[in-house]
Amino acid sequence: MHVLENRLPPPLVAALFGLLMWLVSRYVPGPDMAHSVRLALVLVVLAVGVGFSLAGVVSFRQARTTVNPLKPETASALVRTGVYRYSRNPMYVGFAMALLAWALYLFSPVSLLGVLGFVLYMNRFQIRPEERALGNVFGGEFETYKAQVRRWL
Repeated sequence: MHVLENRLPPPLVAALFGLLMWLVSRYVPGPDMAHSVRLALVLVVLAVGVGFSLAGVVSFRQARTTVNPLKPETASALVRTGVYRYSRNPMYVGFAMALLAWALYLFSPVSLLGVLGFVLYMNRFQIRPEERALGNVFGGEFETYKAQVRRWL
């Protein structure tokens, strides 16, 4: 177990990576693109990301289980319906897509590394501990779900 496991709220992790992406983009700008085209891309990607995150929250609320990612052991239901048929972590997919939208807005190819960094951080320090906890709570039911649905998309 690592000291960073399940310690930082995922929205804070996403915000920190977004800040790093902004800092990098100031020093490594990208090529020029029409602002209207870039903005359209940003809005589409952001809308899809927000949709994923909200669909995940709604599914958890409907199942009356916790949405607190720092205490996965308190889950009272294994949600496998709705967006959870396609991703085991739609809220994190939504955050990653919001960071992708941010990278598009910044238009610095190097800032895309922030999206990769977020995914790697979440896999190691958030999702792995969550999956251990959910495996302890739901046993074989969770293992079956893991075998049927991808972690991200």
